[in-house]
Amino acid sequence: MNRKEKFIITINRELGSGGRTVGEKLAEKLGVPFYDKALIKALEKKYNLTVEEIESLKGRSHSWWADFKRLIGMGYALSNNPNQKYSVTNEPDLLTTDEMFMTEQEILKGIAETESCVVAGRSGFYVFRNHPNHLSILIQAPKEQRIQRVMRKRNITAEEAEQIINDVDTQRENYVQKYTGTTRYDTRNYNLVIDSAGKTEEEIANIIMMYIG
Repeated sequence: MNRKEKFIITINRELGSGGRTVGEKLAEKLGVPFYDKALIKALEKKYNLTVEEIESLKGRSHSWWADFKRLIGMGYALSNNPNQKYSVTNEPDLLTTDEMFMTEQEILKGIAETESCVVAGRSGFYVFRNHPNHLSILIQAPKEQRIQRVMRKRNITAEEAEQIINDVDTQRENYVQKYTGTTRYDTRNYNLVIDSAGKTEEEIANIIMMYIG
């Protein structure tokens, strides 16, 4: 990946691995915005974005994402604070439709056309598989570590945390298989695979920075 040119870093992660936090820290270190799929889905829902609407925006401007950010009030924050994070805390509903998947792809591609950024999300590795300056990362963790993290984050029991992890793992894998024809555990989809066991999010972000060079 060439940091001197516009780049996109996508992070796929297991729930409870700390992947989203790593993405935020990495974006801060690189001085670029951080986006997650919850934000993308929130934008889609709030502003009723469809593939047709995005195509219309593209027809009016080559920098449609920049124009859209200004329209909804995101542009000022980003232009004055490149480390600004746009994220929604709660996990989004993983159920989707073909139309929603196409819309999410268009939003993500619009972001990448306009700016360098870090994106955490379940289809980024696929959406940008042919991008000339794309780094794809997978962050995993042992099951027990994932359970402990989800317990702390949500103040729930180990049994509840494990059930949530199992449900999300199944939903995300079904999603990836349906829309990409591959599995999210296929390491050939990534440039870098990291086991977060025994590492802090800061340490993992530093590992990625060393890899980027």
